[in-house]
Amino acid sequence: MIYKNNKDGFKTLKTGLQYKTLVNEAKTHMVKVLANKGAILEHSHPHEQTGYLLKGHFKLTLNGEVYDILSGDAWAIPGNTWHKVEIIEDCIIVEVFTPPREDYLKHDEVDK
Repeated sequence: MIYKNNKDGFKTLKTGLQYKTLVNEAKTHMVKVLANKGAILEHSHPHEQTGYLLKGHFKLTLNGEVYDILSGDAWAIPGNTWHKVEIIEDCIIVEVFTPPREDYLKHDEVDK
């Protein structure tokens, strides 16, 4: 699967957070996230999650420790691990999930 860059296809995850699937296969799922300053997300999911911050700044709380994530930083979060993200500056993020996020893919299908 090849993804050609465009500005269309973003879905609202919650206020201040949008994502879109870039590519996915049987075992991995890559998304682009646009996060607005002030947005907060707290959750856990069964998927292993890795990410890379292209632009911006956020705080990541993971296992009780708070990390300042700046442009160029990357992270890995094991599945079923509670984490919190607080957006300090508008962000552009690329994340990869394994297995694929079925909830995101179903949302993608509804809007096709």
